[in-house]
Amino acid sequence: MTHGDDCCTTAEDGAESDQQQPLILERVEKEKPKSWQSVASQRLKKHCSCTQKKAKSKILGFVPILKWLPRYQLREWLLGDAMSGLIVGILLVPQSIAYSLLASQDPIYGLYTSFFASIIYAFLGTSRHISVGIFGVLCLLVGQVVDRELALAGYLTESSVLSVNDSAVLLAGQGNGTVECDRSCYAITVGTTVTFTAGVYQVLMGIFQVGFVSVYLSDSLLSGFATGASLTILTSQIKYLLGLKIPRPQGWFTLFKTWYSLFTNLGKTNICDLVTSLVCLLILIPTKELNDRFKAKLKAPIPFELFVVVIATLASHFGHFNTDYGSGVAGDIPTGFLPPQLPLWSLIPNIAVDAFSIAIVGFAITVSLSEMFAKKHGYTVDANQEMYAIGFCNIVPSFFRCFTTSAALTKTLVKESTGCQTQISGLVTALVLLLVLLVIAPLFYSLQKCVLAVIILVNLRGALRKFTDIPRMWRTNRVDASIWLITMATSALVNTELGLLVGVMVSAFCVLGRTQQAHVVELGRAATREHYEDLSSYRGLRRHPGVAVFRYEAPIYYANQSLFKKSLYKCVGLDPVKEKARQIRFKKKNKQQGEAAGVPDMKSRDTEGAGKEGGVEDGANVTLMLDKKSSGSLRSIVIDCSAILFLDTAGVNALKEVRKDYRELGIKVILAQCNTSILDSLETGGYYPDKKDSDGGEDKIIFFTIADAVRYVQNLSAPNGDYDTKC
Repeated sequence: MTHGDDCCTTAEDGAESDQQQPLILERVEKEKPKSWQSVASQRLKKHCSCTQKKAKSKILGFVPILKWLPRYQLREWLLGDAMSGLIVGILLVPQSIAYSLLASQDPIYGLYTSFFASIIYAFLGTSRHISVGIFGVLCLLVGQVVDRELALAGYLTESSVLSVNDSAVLLAGQGNGTVECDRSCYAITVGTTVTFTAGVYQVLMGIFQVGFVSVYLSDSLLSGFATGASLTILTSQIKYLLGLKIPRPQGWFTLFKTWYSLFTNLGKTNICDLVTSLVCLLILIPTKELNDRFKAKLKAPIPFELFVVVIATLASHFGHFNTDYGSGVAGDIPTGFLPPQLPLWSLIPNIAVDAFSIAIVGFAITVSLSEMFAKKHGYTVDANQEMYAIGFCNIVPSFFRCFTTSAALTKTLVKESTGCQTQISGLVTALVLLLVLLVIAPLFYSLQKCVLAVIILVNLRGALRKFTDIPRMWRTNRVDASIWLITMATSALVNTELGLLVGVMVSAFCVLGRTQQAHVVELGRAATREHYEDLSSYRGLRRHPGVAVFRYEAPIYYANQSLFKKSLYKCVGLDPVKEKARQIRFKKKNKQQGEAAGVPDMKSRDTEGAGKEGGVEDGANVTLMLDKKSSGSLRSIVIDCSAILFLDTAGVNALKEVRKDYRELGIKVILAQCNTSILDSLETGGYYPDKKDSDGGEDKIIFFTIADAVRYVQNLSAPNGDYDTKC
């Protein structure tokens, strides 16, 4: 790095620059900070005061359907809403039954869940297009908690029955005595308790306006988490395809445990279930691909899943697959609704952590989908209202034996592509499900569980296709691809909930790591105008003699302040700490040699010939040679702070140390292009001293351009140089 040969100003430029004045801006005076009593009083007055207009606004904001329903365009929108609601409702029937297995629940509870969620979100949601109901990843998370609690309570098999008195479990509405709660009863009790707790978390986050939490869950993180969970879902459904009755393993590494159980029990495969599974797969995979390929030409996707369910149910019923071949079937699905039931309050401490992760995942997926479709169709959604909506979609249905819900991408895409305009389509979907609940549900008694497992597997195709995108993701952004891979691997191979936590931590470390990779770059001036850019990136840039300009493209805070100093010292080519130590050793050596030869002290001799231009340290004339490439001495350093977003106390101290260390070598350090937050941090951190520095200038000078800072230090080093420092 040189500072002598490449001079970017001619004599005329210098004469012109002497006449230019620095840019001067006057800061707006800040308001004096208010006392906490006045702030609290104002907020209480703002939130507790009630006027008719404010009450109306709050009600309309909390129940958005009251705002858009009076403006509903009946002729233009009704047909599209009715068609999309009908089609989504038809698709939801087999999927609701299927995903109940994933959540370790009876089929009827999946229908309940989809029914209530469709109605509640239609009233409280701000998105016009998303479909809220069962979602595979959440069903898996709920199912893992349910199976764990079933094992802890002693329900080891599906036929296990425990007395309420024996298990110390008292279910609301059953009273005291010897009422027995079988496995199914306890499973839905655990599921509704998890759902209620997750809903409470989501509503509390809405009350405290923490909808911004979703921004910390990046697309790569959510995609990796969903893909990893999809692998776990796929593995959990293999036992139904083979007709094996093995318990779901608990704890970490469930994927390996499940495959081990599958291989050890492979000899017990039910041939009837295996054949049925293969036939259904051979039908559904090609037909679903046809639906995807021709979705632009089809007004609505063909409900092949429903056709397969109907045909398989008839075949199982008349072929007596359950009684003659031992095939597992859905069993009795009652009509109507069961009376409300309170959550099991004593269970909440056990599932509180699980419910929190479920709440975060459900909210993040719902908000990301709602924002994606809102942006596509040109309207806005309220993230905090979405938090309320999805929270009440969990709290209210939990009293009616439902499990956790969120938005689902597949059904949302179907809903949008079939003409959906508003959430009236959700109410139509609820009507379809109500018809099934009241009339049709018992007809699915003979439906084989392996058919439901096939439906789940076929719907995982989208998530599993992400593996084919890994090379493209790696080429696009290796950091995002790494986050995806780590989150996916942890979710699938170790633990599903842990995968989400690891993904968040890896994302945070990647952000911190990027600040650790930032380095100081030297800037040069363009030949035609006063503009500075990285010397290593552009040709034709030139340096100033005796002045070096640098930029640090990251915030300076406790984690990277040491890196900032090292990078600056390396880029300057001079470490002031090492240079001072070298000078001390040099002076000590000369002193010793002088005393031995009877020569006066070198310091006194240097003091007699001291001058200002060479860099003054205690009267000693010090000439600084930066490196072998340097042909001149460095007198000033200008640091461009435009890319520094913030400073903490450690960052301010690092700048103070840099200024102090270089000043002792006679090199002046000047800051330029600081934003207002940086200026405030420098002021409060004590960067600017009250007294004038040794060279007669003022330290508290604010330069809004690099050119002003360069002219200032050039004039300081010039003979009889003068510069207006009232900036």
